[in-house]
Amino acid sequence: MMVYHTAMTRLDRAIRQSVSLPPHIAKRVRSIAKARKTSANRVVVDLIEAGIQAKEAEKQRFFSLANQLTDSDDPAERQQIKEELARMTFGD
Repeated sequence: MMVYHTAMTRLDRAIRQSVSLPPHIAKRVRSIAKARKTSANRVVVDLIEAGIQAKEAEKQRFFSLANQLTDSDDPAERQQIKEELARMTFGD
């Protein structure tokens, strides 16, 4: 059991990663950090996590629409789904 705990501790250890932010983004990060009374590092991590979650949600939405497209027999609904999939893929 101790070996498992030690292995988990090693996996949970933070990894230092250097990131250069454009000045206007760095300013916004510092502003958010000040308002939240936390570190700029914590804000960057939170923003990255939120971005990863948003991308995963977008991916799930895409697959859900693809399934709806496959299951739909209504031409108008199929066209609407195709248009939404195109927007998701190519933008507006």
